[in-house]
Amino acid sequence: MPVYKLTIEYNGFKFSGWQIQRNAETVQGVLQRALHTALRQPVALQGASRTDAGVHAVGQTASFSFPFELDTHRLARSLCALSKPDIAVTNVELVNDDFNARFSAKGKHYIYRVLNRSAPSPLHGHLSWHVAASLDLLLMRECAAQLVGTHHFGGFRAADCERENTERTLTDVRIVETGTLLEIHVKGTAFLKNMVRIIAGTLVDIGRGALPENTITVLFDTQNRTLAGRTAPACGLTLMEVFYE
Repeated sequence: MPVYKLTIEYNGFKFSGWQIQRNAETVQGVLQRALHTALRQPVALQGASRTDAGVHAVGQTASFSFPFELDTHRLARSLCALSKPDIAVTNVELVNDDFNARFSAKGKHYIYRVLNRSAPSPLHGHLSWHVAASLDLLLMRECAAQLVGTHHFGGFRAADCERENTERTLTDVRIVETGTLLEIHVKGTAFLKNMVRIIAGTLVDIGRGALPENTITVLFDTQNRTLAGRTAPACGLTLMEVFYE
């Protein structure tokens, strides 16, 4: 059966995450209803990343099978019209029959945004974490560089993470400063639950002096989540891109 790939942008502030939940509005739920209306039959939509409640996306991807060939441009327009204003399907394309948005993915790029100034932002409050404390950006960058490579990230995962293997490979962790906005870029082949948010929270806590400079090394040695920083708020996290071959 033909397989179609969707590229999706959304503001996650009003949603209980990507994955369908009973009695909660989710991005996957909205899109599956829209597809049902547009195609006049139900389809199962597979997302690349199960983003948490409040997390945003610019390049989330999803895939579904359908027995007939579709006008992809028309379908993209229909899905935008049938979805909520906080969701946009920016592209629909026909892909190989063996493509699966989740299992074909080779990596992801996330950005975590920190607004580092004394006053909060009425405009960007839902898209960044407001941190008023002064941050040692040089130290944060040095610690971010230590995260690159293949390591066990057991100290950087949620307490209820069920993955047995905590080894992950990060190909890039860097901090870009634009005025008072800090963007923590994290690229990797795969991630544990809340991993990027814990990385962001740990780097910020190191930068403000709440954690020692050797925290990253200690976490790799001990795999002890309680020695890491806070889990940064969901509002600052955006899934930028999912990589495929």
